[in-house]
Amino acid sequence: MTVGLFGGSFNPPHDGHRLVAETAQKRLGLSRIWWIVTPGNPLKSHDGLAALGERVEMVRKFAAPARADVTAFEARYKVRFTADTLALVMRRRPAMRVVWVMGADSMATFHRWQEWQKIAETVPIVVVDRPGKTFAALSSPFAHRYDFARVPQEEARILPYRQAPAWTFLFGPRSATSSTRLRAEASAPS
Repeated sequence: MTVGLFGGSFNPPHDGHRLVAETAQKRLGLSRIWWIVTPGNPLKSHDGLAALGERVEMVRKFAAPARADVTAFEARYKVRFTADTLALVMRRRPAMRVVWVMGADSMATFHRWQEWQKIAETVPIVVVDRPGKTFAALSSPFAHRYDFARVPQEEARILPYRQAPAWTFLFGPRSATSSTRLRAEASAPS
């Protein structure tokens, strides 16, 4: 089984998230996508963060149920950082082939994540392009540090079977929707 782990606050989930998940799943031929709803991103303000249960329910209604699972196991296991999430998954599911899924906006700041190099050297990573983030992502410290491990997008299906570090950047349809913009529109006076 090949699984894409797609973590985020999803506050709220939107078409951009779905496009990242579906693009990664389709282009890599992944069996499943696990939408991991985090208690809260350590790098972002938690002001306006909807309750975890509420966000889980929003993602359940939003994600394609046929090939997606929605979980908030990080809260249950009191895991805060992605490196720890990956260690937990690898310990509990050692035979499962895992790929970390992220949008290009996350890749641009990936070097700020706790133990980002450990993450890159633990599992392959698929990065899906997001509007206005292509250059920032492809010129990021992560992209420079792991340039030698980049898999051409035409060969993306081999990524789940590659030893980390390995990553690919997928170009394709993009959605300009963002959670920040959706929250701002929701709170704007009518």
